[in-house]
Amino acid sequence: MRSETTREPEAGKGAEATQSERRRQLQQLLGGLKRELAELSKTHEEEAQSIAGFAALAAHEACRKEQDPRLLKLALDGLETSIEQFEASHPRLVQIVGAIAQTLASLGI
Repeated sequence: MRSETTREPEAGKGAEATQSERRRQLQQLLGGLKRELAELSKTHEEEAQSIAGFAALAAHEACRKEQDPRLLKLALDGLETSIEQFEASHPRLVQIVGAIAQTLASLGI
């Protein structure tokens, strides 16, 4: 029975490491998003602001201690909707936002 008790904290450390890795990945993706939005804002300032706002809201909802899955879903849906018109003209932006949404969804679980 003692060995089971010893393993539980180890399993917790593995989950913490995974969460830590996802947060690190999220930081990198957000840096890429910031660069893409700087470029987009030259021609589509309001849309860039909307994308940035939804990204910040989604990150906030995913990182809350007491999460509400409905709010995270709404924020992620808003983020994805805000980039739809840029699929052809800014594919890198769309790719980054998709990766961010996936990472945030995994943090929210």
